[in-house]
Amino acid sequence: MIKKALSLLLVITLFNSCEDENQKRFVGKSSGNINSVVVVSDNLLWDGKVGDAIRDVLAAPVEGLSNEEPQFTMSQMPTQVFSGFAKKNRTVLKIEKGKEAATKIAKDAYATPQTMVVISGQTNAEIIAEIKANAPKIVDAFKKTEITERQRRTSKSLFNDAQLEKQLGVSLKFPSAYRIAKSDGDFFWIRRDIETGNVDLMVYEVPLSSIRKGDSTVLDVIKVRDSIGKIHIEGALEGSFMGTDQHFTPFISEAIVDNKPAFETKGLWDLKNAFMSGPFINYAIEDKVNDRYVVIEGYVFAPSVQKRDYVFELESIIKSLRIK
Repeated sequence: MIKKALSLLLVITLFNSCEDENQKRFVGKSSGNINSVVVVSDNLLWDGKVGDAIRDVLAAPVEGLSNEEPQFTMSQMPTQVFSGFAKKNRTVLKIEKGKEAATKIAKDAYATPQTMVVISGQTNAEIIAEIKANAPKIVDAFKKTEITERQRRTSKSLFNDAQLEKQLGVSLKFPSAYRIAKSDGDFFWIRRDIETGNVDLMVYEVPLSSIRKGDSTVLDVIKVRDSIGKIHIEGALEGSFMGTDQHFTPFISEAIVDNKPAFETKGLWDLKNAFMSGPFINYAIEDKVNDRYVVIEGYVFAPSVQKRDYVFELESIIKSLRIK
């Protein structure tokens, strides 16, 4: 009898353990618009200096746009109503006052995929200090989640990139809504028409010697893109071609694409001898094996509308590039 009782107890324990694990493992799908963050915070904190610190980080202007647009669109809700469907948001920033000062990043806590940043502190000053000290980490966590989500949505209907692989030795995941408008040797012009203009990509290669590392890097990147624009991207007016807007200083930083070092440049393009302009995002990816840089650039022409999400779509496509 004792043996049977112990066996039964063991079975019940195992069943309950499995049930607990399954409850943790099976969470619902997350939801939310791209680049939208839900901030869970008491109203007094949100309306005060803690809210100001959050806005300074998450609503900071996107680099490289002609007009200011925030990195993320935020919506705030009080802690007491953060339940049910509200917990399914893909990106969440939660403020917890009265606890030890800390910044924690939780993955898939209430939905999948989900990134929840929890910032705590005994006082407002401690919470603000945590926000400021961890700002780059917070932005990076949310941005990586949104890039992955944007790529997931793109993967539902992909363009056949066989031509790119054959001529340039690269693969690129971009939606079937785009088309190859021009293929000239090692240069590709890929376009998508939108209601107010177009969202385009250029992919090409240049020798490693074309872009030097150091103080002259940004000058070399601009020189390369301007020479390519003059040859391949002509405007409707005779003598017009794409160049870099000289009135706007480009932002340049180091990045990683396909586990390879790259230069990321953001700025404004314009059509020389015409009246068109917009933002661009350019990546020069080092391919030492083939003694070249693979350059991939996205740019937007969309007058009078916000361009953040178009540029973000292009960035997510660019970061899907793989060198074969």
